[in-house]
Amino acid sequence: MAARTAGGGRWEVVKKGRRPGAGGSGKGGGGDRRALGEANGVWKYDLTRPLSLPVITPAPIQTTSTLYERGFEKIMKRQNKEQVPPPAVEPKKPGNKKQTKKVATLANQNQKQGRFRSLEEALKALDMAALQRELDKSQSVFSGNPSVWLKDLASYLNYKLQVPPSEPTLSQHTHDYPYSLVSRELRGIIRGLLAKAAGCLELFFDHCLFTMLQELDKTPGESLHGYRICIQAILQDKPKIATTNLGKFLELLRSHQSRPAKCLTIMWALGQAGFANLTEGLKVWLGIMLPVLGIKSLSPFAIAYLDRLLLMHPNLTKGFGMIGPKDFFPLLDFAYMPNNSLTPSLQEQLCQLYPRLKVLAFGAKPESTLHTYFPSFLSRATPSCPPEMKKELLSSLTECLTVDPLSTSVWRQLYPKHLSQSSLLLEHLLRSWEQIPKKTQKSLQETIQFFKLTNQELLRKGSCSNQEVTTCDVACKRLLQQARGFRLPWTRLLLLVLVFAIGFLCHDFRSHGSFQASLSGRLLHSSGFLPAGQQACMRIYSYSLQGYSWLEETLPAWGSHLLTMVRPSLQLAWTHTNATVSFLSAHCASHLAWFGDSLTSLSQRLQIQFPDALNQLLHSLRELLLFLYQNVLLPMWHMLLEALSRVQEHCHKACRGEVTWDCLKTQLSEAVHWTWLCLQDITVAFLDWALTMISQQ
Repeated sequence: MAARTAGGGRWEVVKKGRRPGAGGSGKGGGGDRRALGEANGVWKYDLTRPLSLPVITPAPIQTTSTLYERGFEKIMKRQNKEQVPPPAVEPKKPGNKKQTKKVATLANQNQKQGRFRSLEEALKALDMAALQRELDKSQSVFSGNPSVWLKDLASYLNYKLQVPPSEPTLSQHTHDYPYSLVSRELRGIIRGLLAKAAGCLELFFDHCLFTMLQELDKTPGESLHGYRICIQAILQDKPKIATTNLGKFLELLRSHQSRPAKCLTIMWALGQAGFANLTEGLKVWLGIMLPVLGIKSLSPFAIAYLDRLLLMHPNLTKGFGMIGPKDFFPLLDFAYMPNNSLTPSLQEQLCQLYPRLKVLAFGAKPESTLHTYFPSFLSRATPSCPPEMKKELLSSLTECLTVDPLSTSVWRQLYPKHLSQSSLLLEHLLRSWEQIPKKTQKSLQETIQFFKLTNQELLRKGSCSNQEVTTCDVACKRLLQQARGFRLPWTRLLLLVLVFAIGFLCHDFRSHGSFQASLSGRLLHSSGFLPAGQQACMRIYSYSLQGYSWLEETLPAWGSHLLTMVRPSLQLAWTHTNATVSFLSAHCASHLAWFGDSLTSLSQRLQIQFPDALNQLLHSLRELLLFLYQNVLLPMWHMLLEALSRVQEHCHKACRGEVTWDCLKTQLSEAVHWTWLCLQDITVAFLDWALTMISQQ
C-alpha cells in the first residue's frame, strides 16, 4: 500500500519489514506503482490526528480487533479515495488465484470457528467495558451525528453476537427473544444511547431492517441478533415507529415476495411493535400481514403472530375501532370458505381466533355499528354457502337485528335484491323465534308485514323470480303465524258473552213484562237457583249485620284504650323528631349539600347503568317466576285437583251416590256454618290474647 507524505507531496511505498523512515527517499515511478498492488502493506489511521493526514504503519495482515475500527477504516478510505493513486495493472498469475481461494477458505473457516454455540454464551462473553469505550469513542469523533452512534452500536453487537443461524421468525423462542436474554447492564447502555439519539430512532429502525435484508443476500450469512436486539429495544418503548409508514414497508415486502426469508424478516421486525401495544400490533397485522395472507410461505407466521398477539392482550377493549368491515369480511372468508389458499390446519386456527376478531370488529358500541355489517353478512348467506359459514352468517345476522335497531331498515332496503338470502334468514328466525327478545319481535313483525306487501308487488310486476318470491312469501306467513300464535281471545269472548247475556235478559224482561213472568225468572225458580240465591243473600245480610253491630260495640272501647296508652309515646316521639330535624338543618347543611351532590351523581350513574341493571333484573325476575311456576303453582294446582276429587267423593258419600241440588245446598250450608264458627273462635281467641297482653302492661 502507499501513502502520501505530509511534507513533500510525493507517494511512498511501505513494504513488509521496512522501517517507517525508509520511505523518505525521493524515488517515484514504476517501483511505487508496483508496490500499490502488493498486499503486504496496510492502511491504519490514527483517529487522534486530522482525517486528511494518514499515517503509514508497516504491519502484517491481521483482522481488526473490533468491528468499530474496521468500520472507521472503510469511512477513512472513502474520504481519502482521491489521494490514493490507482494500482498498476499487472498480468494475473495462476498462483495468486489459488492463494486467494485458500485465504478466503481459511477466513470462512476462522469465522465459523469463532461463532458461539448459543446466544447465551455470546452475551456472557460480551465485554461491556469495551463496548462502552467504543461508544464513547464514536460519540467523541462524531459528536454531532447521533445516527452514527446508533449504527456503531448495532454493528458492534451484531459482530460480537455471532451464533449458528436460526430461522427468520424465531418461532421456537418467546416473543421477546433475543432481547429477553440481554443483561440489565447492556439494556441500560442501549436505552441510554437511544435516549441520547431520540430524534434518529426512525432512521435507525430502517437502517437495522435494511441491513438485515442485505445480510440475507450474502452466501455465508451472519446471525442478525445484534440488529434484532436493537429493533426490539426501540419498539418496546416507541412502537409507533413501526407503524408510521406501513405503506413503505408493504411495498418493500411485495418487492421481496420471491424471497420468503426476507419477507418473514420484515414481518418479524414490524410485528415487535404489537407486543407492547395492541393497537399498533393490529395496525401491523392489518396493514402488512393481512395483504399477504394466503401466500403459502408467509401465512403460518401471520396467523401465529395474530394468535400470540391476542393471547398477550386478553383485554380487547384497547383494540376497539381497529377492524372495520373492509378488514373483517376477508377474514371471515378465509376462516370459513373451503378450498381457499390456507391449509386446513391454518383455517381451523383462524376459526378459533374468529370470535375474538368479531368482538374487535363490533367494537364498544355494537348497537350503533352492526347495521354497517348487515349488508355484507346478508350477501354471503346464499343457499349454496358451506354449512358452517351459513350457521355463522345467520347467527351474526340475528345478532345485528337484535342489537342494532337500524338493521331492520337496512334489511328492508336490501330485500328485493336479496330474496334467496332473505328466505334463509326468515327460516332461521322462525326456528329461533322463542330466543328473540320481545322488543325485537315487535319490530320484526312490522318488517315482515312490509315484506309481505313487497312480495305481492313483486308477484304482480313479475320482475323477479316467482319461485324466490313465493318461498319468501311462505316464510313470511309462517313467521307471522308463529309470532301471533294460536291463542284464544279470552277478553273478546267474555265481552261477547256479556253483551249477549245482557241483550237476552233485556229482551226477556221486556217481552214478558216482569222478572217473575220472564223465561229467565221461571227457569231460575224451577232449577232452585233463585231460592238458594235469596236464602244466601239473606244469610249474608244477617251475618253482615251481626258483624257490624259487634264492631260497633267493640271498636270504640278498643280505640279509646289504645289511644290512652299510645298518646304519650307518640307525643314524645314527635318532640324528639322535631328536635332532630332542627339540629340537622342547623349543623349539617354542608353534609346535606354533599348528600344532594352524591344523590345527583348517583342518579346520573343510575341513568347510565339502569338499562343493564333492568335487563338483569328482568332476567332474574323471569327465572324467579319460572321457579315459582315449577315449584309452587304446579304443586298447588295438583293439590287443588286432588282436593276437588276428594270433595267429589265426599259428596257422593254424603248424598249416598246420587248428587242432587238439595244435597249440595245442605253440604254447602254446613261448610259455610262450620267456617263461620271457626272464624268466630279464632277471633275470640285473638281478642282474649290481645286483652291479656294489654292488661299485663
